[in-house]
Amino acid sequence: MLRIAVPNKGSLSQPAWEMLKEAGYKQRRDSRKLVLVDAENDVEFFFIRPRDVAVYVGEGTVDVGITGRDLLLDSGAKAIEHLALGFARANFRFAAPKGECSSLEDIAGKRVATSFDTLVTRFLQTQGIESAGVVHLDGAVESSVQLGVADVIADVVETGTTLKAAGLEVFGEPLLHSEAVLIRREGDDLPEGLETLTRRLEGVLVARRYVMFDYDCPADNLEVATRLTPGLQSPTLSPLHEEGWFAVRSMVPREKMNATMDALCEIGAKAIIVTPILACRI
Repeated sequence: MLRIAVPNKGSLSQPAWEMLKEAGYKQRRDSRKLVLVDAENDVEFFFIRPRDVAVYVGEGTVDVGITGRDLLLDSGAKAIEHLALGFARANFRFAAPKGECSSLEDIAGKRVATSFDTLVTRFLQTQGIESAGVVHLDGAVESSVQLGVADVIADVVETGTTLKAAGLEVFGEPLLHSEAVLIRREGDDLPEGLETLTRRLEGVLVARRYVMFDYDCPADNLEVATRLTPGLQSPTLSPLHEEGWFAVRSMVPREKMNATMDALCEIGAKAIIVTPILACRI
């Protein structure tokens, strides 16, 4: 039975469960429940603090887990990223009072407040900035500069609104582009059941990125139409009862959905229908 660690709270928790639900796994009905056995799918879920997921995976207590890339790298655990999951995306940035820092070199000799001291320390070392001091804080690092605890902060930035409210601005290149990831123990053989979990999650990712197009197209414009909707492999073409027309079915990136419909209309396509994809295997 595959043992899977899932965040029990925070911004990762709900999206993780939505993805697992779309992948066909049993859902937890009682939020206080710490363990859930899904016998039908031969998996067992453990509900763990997001920061601890990588530690449990690295120690082999569970086989795989869902956490943030930033939390994985900060943990120092013997775990590696197996699959990027496409949600909870954010940039990890440095920030300082407006006008005080413009590049990473300006961090030298300053105190950096962060909840991710391992991650930040390693990054500063790779950049050759060894004279900066790292101050560990458990959350709310934005107020540390105003309170005199630090000169610079390093934190996950989504919109930047909180930073602006604290009189701070980001500078330099991002330390890290983070998102939710599926992780596994470093160096081990793949645990039994991981291939199925991976295939299901990849199917959800593809289903979220694409929609299915069905439309009728005149034969004279079929070549143009198939260039507009090439699909993943190639579109399905079926001749209609009315001579000179074809039915076309193809997967199209969701973000291009409306622009593609406009383009198809311009070449004379009719009965254009777009439907969501609930699940797939590529």
